[in-house]
Amino acid sequence: MRLGDEDRSSNFEDRTGRSGMGFGGGGGMGGGMMPALFGLVLSRFGIVGVVILLLGYCALTTLGGGGGTTGGTPALETGQPGAQKSTLDPATQDMVLRVLGSTERRWTDLFRAQGQQYQPTTLVFYSRMDRSGCGVAQAAMGPFYCPTDQRIYLDTTFFDELHNRFGAAGDFAQAYVIAHEVGHHIQHLTGVLDQARQAQSSSSSSEGNAVQVRVELQADCYAGVWAANDRNLLEPGDVEEGMRAAEAIGDDTLQSQTQGRVVPESFTHGTSAQRMAWLRRGLQSGDPAACDTFNQAV
Repeated sequence: MRLGDEDRSSNFEDRTGRSGMGFGGGGGMGGGMMPALFGLVLSRFGIVGVVILLLGYCALTTLGGGGGTTGGTPALETGQPGAQKSTLDPATQDMVLRVLGSTERRWTDLFRAQGQQYQPTTLVFYSRMDRSGCGVAQAAMGPFYCPTDQRIYLDTTFFDELHNRFGAAGDFAQAYVIAHEVGHHIQHLTGVLDQARQAQSSSSSSEGNAVQVRVELQADCYAGVWAANDRNLLEPGDVEEGMRAAEAIGDDTLQSQTQGRVVPESFTHGTSAQRMAWLRRGLQSGDPAACDTFNQAV
């Protein structure tokens, strides 16, 4: 990707210098937290016996009696020097913030064209474990968006996992992950996440999963819309990197690899073919209106 001319976003928090964070006062894994972790809304890569690496939004506070922390969020480092030394790789930080900055500019333009104002999300870098407005953030959960505090949570070791475990290397594969989470923020701003949660609240587990699939596929499409509106970023091979990433994290592919069988009614993100198709649709159209997964066959 050609990121050299992109301005870095200032909407970030670096919490990577922390270690051994306490989760007392209701912030641990007890009470409503465990049901929430295994709830259909959080299962981003899909649940195969245990929660594995994930990609999508979380809404822990809507499940299991709340689940989130009761002591508030920790003190934040908003890109300013602090008492604790950051462990974030500077090159990775630079790439992520340039991608985030690009999404802010493109979505500002797209919202303005509809007579609306875009309010950016904030991206939180953390290591191993942290607190979010949706409860405990853990590296094993992968990147996620929390609508409660409108933040994206990212332990950048996920990029190593994306490369080494899922065979999805490249900067555009990483950018796709970020843009997908920004897509969930778009859904929060437009009311889609609230509508999806309402639909899930009166649905069976399999029906709720089907709603979740449409949420995730729309976020994939929005990632493509961002890239289509910033074509100067793309280099030969970038689109292929994104497609490999989308293929690698399809529910059918992951279930086949981890449990040896595929259970369609448990899908929460869509098949590899669906994820590739909706990312491609966003890339080809550049139009958010083309991403209406709720009124089109997926």
